Amino acid sequence: MDNPFAPPRSGNEHQPAWSELDEYLWHSCDIVADLIERRIDQRPLVATTARLEPGDRALAVGPAQRLTWRAVGNGSYTHQNVVAFGSPAFVIGSMVGSTIGNSARRRAATNDAQPRWIPDGSGEITVTTRKVYFSHPQCPLDLAWGGLDTIDLVAPDVFQTSFQNINNGRYTAVQLHTPWASLLFVLAAIAAFPAHPRLLGRGWLPPDFESRCTQIGRPCRPAARLLLEHGR
Repeated sequence: MDNPFAPPRSGNEHQPAWSELDEYLWHSCDIVADLIERRIDQRPLVATTARLEPGDRALAVGPAQRLTWRAVGNGSYTHQNVVAFGSPAFVIGSMVGSTIGNSARRRAATNDAQPRWIPDGSGEITVTTRKVYFSHPQCPLDLAWGGLDTIDLVAPDVFQTSFQNINNGRYTAVQLHTPWASLLFVLAAIAAFPAHPRLLGRGWLPPDFESRCTQIGRPCRPAARLLLEHGR
């Protein structure tokens, strides 16, 4: 399985010693360790506007962008017929122009019918022990870990999942671009995908993360090891 934290294959860009994403990963490890050690109730309360179910607990909030795998059209377009009067040159020019225009509309309609990742909007996510809420006026999400069909961490800050939409019954795939992506993946994996290759292979965390944390004086709790021991 691909490693989302792998460095680029080319280029000599200098990698910062500690990034904003590293900060989120450090807190993600702290949250996961508390979850495995059953200390979640001892964590400070997290303020959120999301409506929580009885017994649920907010673990983190932060920015996110939602993308949905879908087409923006159905392949149809309006075919325009041109009736031209005048000189032969004018008539021929009008017919050629009409043909070119119809061809362009047909190509655009075909392209619009191809599924792709479509940005739906940016908002705030609330991560809880049971689900993730994405707050948005037009395209909100309320994803319970147990209701997901697939999960993956396709990039360090991209959590991808698929599920059956309870509103229309359709199979839906979405991405959440957020610095909490690793936390989303781990919580979903613990709840419903305990044998996921990326969980068992520690692919949700950079391989040198814990050592880098120690080097800068911020030791990281061994969340990856605790997860593997928890699954035995």
